[in-house]
Amino acid sequence: MGCGSCGNNNGSHSPGCGNNGACSTGSCNKLNVYNWLTDMVLPEDYEPFNIVEVRFKGSKKQFYKNVNHLELFTGDKVIVDSDIGYDVGEVSLSGELVKLQLKKYGIDENNSEMRSIKNVANEGELEKYQKFKDIEQESLEKARTIALQLRLKMKISDIEYQGDGKKVTFYYTSEGRVDFRELIRRYASEFKSRIQMLQVSFREEASRLGGIGSCGRELCCSTWLTDYKVVSVSAPKTQNLSINMLKLSGQCGRLKCCLNYELETYHEALKSFPNEKVKLKTESGLANLKKIDILKGTAWYCYEKSFDWIPLDLDRVNEIITLNKKGKTPTTLSDTAKGAEIAFKTLEYKDDLLGENDLTRMDHKNKQTNKRKSKKRGDNNRRFNKPNNKSNKPTGNRNNSNQKPRGDNQ
Repeated sequence: MGCGSCGNNNGSHSPGCGNNGACSTGSCNKLNVYNWLTDMVLPEDYEPFNIVEVRFKGSKKQFYKNVNHLELFTGDKVIVDSDIGYDVGEVSLSGELVKLQLKKYGIDENNSEMRSIKNVANEGELEKYQKFKDIEQESLEKARTIALQLRLKMKISDIEYQGDGKKVTFYYTSEGRVDFRELIRRYASEFKSRIQMLQVSFREEASRLGGIGSCGRELCCSTWLTDYKVVSVSAPKTQNLSINMLKLSGQCGRLKCCLNYELETYHEALKSFPNEKVKLKTESGLANLKKIDILKGTAWYCYEKSFDWIPLDLDRVNEIITLNKKGKTPTTLSDTAKGAEIAFKTLEYKDDLLGENDLTRMDHKNKQTNKRKSKKRGDNNRRFNKPNNKSNKPTGNRNNSNQKPRGDNQ
């Protein structure tokens, strides 16, 4: 995966890219195209294709005409025309394979608006180009600060200086329209260059910034994916994935592009499964579909009066459906020990799985128990609330009615 130009093998490091994706090319895997025609011997009178693919910062690529018939190789820094001044890019592909790239992106090779390559960049032009690249991070922080001061609902994700510094491109994302007229005036005053605001989607933002996905590899949009197809919520549902947006979302905040990779395979496999509304009829009763494993070709069925799921192969399911259409009913869903046990349990308690006639069998007993408790509680209340007639009589000897109550000082 790494490039061979910056690798080393002096015994202490492994061969390959020694910069771990932070080399001057902007990562070794930024939409690379392998030119498998480089080792082929071409005819002597062969004229190379005069259009070259040039890569800029991030995953940005454009096509330029080699009008000066320069001998260019992959990785060469070239000076290309721009609407104002010039820009510096890197040759990513040349030769006959460029025709396939033009066809892929739907670009006409005779397009009159296609710009041209001036020359191969010299040391002075490369030093000037590197000087502007070194201040991009600092300029990005200033740009974000100005946008926050103006309270604009936008996020400036990346910045790119033109090779001669005459133009600065700001890449931003936003949910809606943004009025950045005042922002452009502030930027022009701060950076002393021509300002271009370019809105990108959230997937394109992740493609430009790059990163490592949950799979442990570089993001697909940063390495090889060029077209961003819409990923709907039906994709994980079709693949029987749990709808957990934290796990299904990529670094762009949208559903992962890889959810579409195997979607067609799942659609083809689902065609062999029966409809979930189709019930399997056996001597033990009707069984409903509860769950399927698409790749293993397994379906779990459950009897209507049971709570146990029985796994069945797809061939067995189709066999039972065929028998039911012919008016036949097999003994059980599965001939395994578990399937026979569940079927026997269902037949034994055909009216009720729990072995009783009514699930409300305890209601009558509970009512009688509640009545006894209520009656007992009422008796206790009457006993404790009974009026005490003796409480008003004076305390003393009952035999001597003339005895005065206690506490009399006479």
